[in-house]
Amino acid sequence: MNFCIPKERRPFEFRVGLSPAGVEMLTQAGHKVYVEHEAGLGAGFTDREYEQAGARIVYSAEEIYGRADVLLKIARPLHHEMEMLRPGSTLMGLLHLAAARQDKVELLLEHEITAIAYEQIRAPDGSLPVLRPFSQIGGSMAAQVAARLLQNNEGGKGILLGGIPGVPPAEIVIIGAGVVGTCAARAFLGMGAHVTVLDRDLWALQRITERFPTAVTMLSTPRNIEKVVQYADVVVGAVLVPGERAPILITREMVRKMKPRSVILDISIDQGGCVETSRPTTHERPTFIEEGVIHYCVPNMPGVVARTATHAFVNAVMPYLMEIAQHGVEGAIARNPGLEAALNTHQGRLVHLSRLKGLEGKDELD
Repeated sequence: MNFCIPKERRPFEFRVGLSPAGVEMLTQAGHKVYVEHEAGLGAGFTDREYEQAGARIVYSAEEIYGRADVLLKIARPLHHEMEMLRPGSTLMGLLHLAAARQDKVELLLEHEITAIAYEQIRAPDGSLPVLRPFSQIGGSMAAQVAARLLQNNEGGKGILLGGIPGVPPAEIVIIGAGVVGTCAARAFLGMGAHVTVLDRDLWALQRITERFPTAVTMLSTPRNIEKVVQYADVVVGAVLVPGERAPILITREMVRKMKPRSVILDISIDQGGCVETSRPTTHERPTFIEEGVIHYCVPNMPGVVARTATHAFVNAVMPYLMEIAQHGVEGAIARNPGLEAALNTHQGRLVHLSRLKGLEGKDELD
């Protein structure tokens, strides 16, 4: 089986589809791995390291896509990359098709691509093991991003997250008590901020209270959300419905009632965003102001901590790739319900159609 790792072409996407350590595991199992020239440089991996792991270096995108039985990406392919996909091949990546343009889904169907979305791979306990490290990174990054955006030179209110003796800390509101929300709460609390976490799951709030006794927890209802965003200095949207567009929980009217120069970090943006005023941004231009509030809506936050993100991702994804290597794509999907849950398109048809709601959504960069 040919596993192929292309260079990521989205702006400010420095991660790579597999590290040399992961490549070595596949080649030792008897499979061929092709890596596009300099695909790993952003994450600190050289072509020489990949060659030492048993990979072959390829010098054109057309060849890397043309050779692939299984194409290992991170970000969803751009339109011209979609057109290079070999008919009948398998695409694996953070696809987020629920927030993709419809013409991209149609290309997958036209080329009869088997599309497996990493963010939908499920463990037996219902968790999302491959998405988890990226969620951990996004949540952890939220505090450092917010701290910078609150500075005057970034247009913020000039607030220090943790305050100092005699001056209160920043008020942080986190919508969602999943992996992103939990890691964000830990990071903000570690910097001394005052944190309120909302979720509709009482058990999730119980876990937050047990781990972080100083955090305030509230049930996520429209009334409660409207109340807390009005006093928040920073609002973090950390909502995920696997395979579906994120629900709009913070309306424009709520944003309008927020304090001027407050900050919204919509980490749900790769699934369409949970704030009505959100729209995708990039690391080059990460923010915009809407209703007097600073919005940060970068879909690929972990893309700029590429080495950490790639190592963490490979740790999580290798058991699934090795199962595909051992049993083939069809066999692995048949054997593993977790992989079957991540199947989006197959043999020219949509699979789990209910997961692909909101196909009219705008793609973030292409």
